[in-house]
Amino acid sequence: MRAADPRIVLGLHRSRHERRLLTGALDLGVTALDTSANYLGFRSHQALAQAAGDLLPKFTLSTKVGYFPGPDRAEHSLSPLRLRGAVEQAVRDLGREPDLVFLHNPEHPLQGTAPRCRDLLAQACAELDDATARGLCGAWGIASWDPSPLPNLIDTAAPKPSILMVRAGLLVGIRTLDATDALTKAWSLTENAVWGMSPFGGSARTPVWEKIDPRLFIQGDSGLSRIQAAFRTAFHLPRVSAVAVGTDDPTHLGELIGALAGQVDERAIRDYRSLLRGRLRSQPV
Repeated sequence: MRAADPRIVLGLHRSRHERRLLTGALDLGVTALDTSANYLGFRSHQALAQAAGDLLPKFTLSTKVGYFPGPDRAEHSLSPLRLRGAVEQAVRDLGREPDLVFLHNPEHPLQGTAPRCRDLLAQACAELDDATARGLCGAWGIASWDPSPLPNLIDTAAPKPSILMVRAGLLVGIRTLDATDALTKAWSLTENAVWGMSPFGGSARTPVWEKIDPRLFIQGDSGLSRIQAAFRTAFHLPRVSAVAVGTDDPTHLGELIGALAGQVDERAIRDYRSLLRGRLRSQPV
């Protein structure tokens, strides 16, 4: 068994929640696990407890709340009452308190006037802060697929998240990168308090990874594959301390661990961000 490496978080978004994946992750030193109340058709917590309840204490476990079953499809809510119930249900279903609970995509329902949206976000943050104080989770954070609306909605008097999780990697646009920087500054978060997710934009098998060579962002002759280089680069777009990545194959997870040995070319990252910004400026308004 390898020593634990906190830079990789095993994400269960599209996972089958099989025990062999969790045991394989532990053998590789991956001891951080991320899921959500709405994964696996709102059965993720129960499936984890049933398949590997005895293994869960060996993981640092994060989950997310904010989506709820609806009559036709999942619906999002920032209602403090519903969020409170979701955290309490997560504890019951998992059989343990999560180490971290994320407010899941809070930007989704924040439409309309800024004062109203600011109040909704502040109340939701206060509820998760209270859940932490009551011992229902070790800490709370915000996981945002599109953080660009959030910097303008921050109430400085509201509780601040411990962790911010956003999309990371070469397929992330400059608006997301800039919003992440703005949120990190507004909440006084260190680099260690920012996580990345979806480093391949959905799948490492999409054709884009056959058309571009992410090894351009890696120093020297690293010997990394294109997929490994894309994963290593994701730690710098934006700058994050950990990346949540999904797989059902421990072998693939092992390949990603091997990518961590690569050294990213910081100048190439700066040039790339400048190119993204220039492209945004050239787009018609």
